[in-house]
Amino acid sequence: MATAPSAKLTPLLKDELDIVIPTIRNLDFLEMWRPFFEQYHLIIVQDGDPSKKIRVPDGFDYQLYNRNDVNRILGPNASCISFKDSACRCFGYLVSKKKYIFTIDDDCFVAKDPSGKEINALEQHIKNLLTPSTTHFFNTLYDPYREGADFVRGYPFSLREGAPTAVSHGLWLNIPDYDAPTQLVKPLERNTRYVDAVMTVPKGTLFPMCGMNLAFDRELIGPAMYFGLMGDGQPVGRYDDMWAGWCMKVICDHLGLGVKTGLPYIWHSKASNPFVNLKKEYKGIFWQEKAIPFFQSVSLPKECSSVEKCYLALAGEVKSKLGEVDPYFIKLADAMVTWIEAWKMVNSPGEKPAMTSLPNATSK
Repeated sequence: MATAPSAKLTPLLKDELDIVIPTIRNLDFLEMWRPFFEQYHLIIVQDGDPSKKIRVPDGFDYQLYNRNDVNRILGPNASCISFKDSACRCFGYLVSKKKYIFTIDDDCFVAKDPSGKEINALEQHIKNLLTPSTTHFFNTLYDPYREGADFVRGYPFSLREGAPTAVSHGLWLNIPDYDAPTQLVKPLERNTRYVDAVMTVPKGTLFPMCGMNLAFDRELIGPAMYFGLMGDGQPVGRYDDMWAGWCMKVICDHLGLGVKTGLPYIWHSKASNPFVNLKKEYKGIFWQEKAIPFFQSVSLPKECSSVEKCYLALAGEVKSKLGEVDPYFIKLADAMVTWIEAWKMVNSPGEKPAMTSLPNATSK
């Protein structure tokens, strides 16, 4: 595992980015990230028992929200925020007032590149988001906007302007992001391969999005980054980030926005229990075989010109098409609608009740 560097860095987008962290434990992992994170604002979403005290290392600027805050701020709309699941991080997306979001799990640490240099994951995510994506035509040198790269011969000049990048999806060294069956048959497998590349996920292509190392442009795609209704009281878990990824990608394709994947890497330190995971994933393993073809074929109306309109239209399609697979999807579709209601309530200009209640959360 890498050790944190001592030199202070000049932060990019310091006043335009929030770091969202879901947690059930003390955040000692932040010590390793201190050189990279301490000049940014953190939004910490405490899952589980709200009476439990979470320790945050000194020196960080943060707001800490627990379930009591979620219920107080959102009222009846709090039903869309998952409980006892990392999908609770969505609440941080709601209350953020910044243009960009970076979200990371509390078992992820600073990784090293092959030269031994500590990786500033946040800086790489920002570079990904600030440069266009090549959604309509694949560049065989991967990201042509990266220093030292360009468009290859035969790439249409009319497409070289690219599309705005809405999402930057990072990867992980050490513990792979496997499902429970793969964990069980490969318990000792570790990812040691560092691929020095960033690529655009092509238009019309879905991918399994992981929420442990992820950044996005909140203004471009924020309302679509709902991690679903999972965890306590629900029949499925561990599909929250993937659900958000499928919904987000359909909407990005419809609106002409781009998604990048690859760099940066983080060090994923801890493998979760595969037997616990299997219990959470069991139904999802079957349901994904219906859900993915649905997302591959769903079409949004031309009049859906905003993320909110797209998301509500997608919720209607989920209810009518996937509701036939299992009643859970009807409940999930209703939660998607509630999420948009919550987003509008918290983020609409002049919406005073939600705004005045935000500072009551633990701040420092």
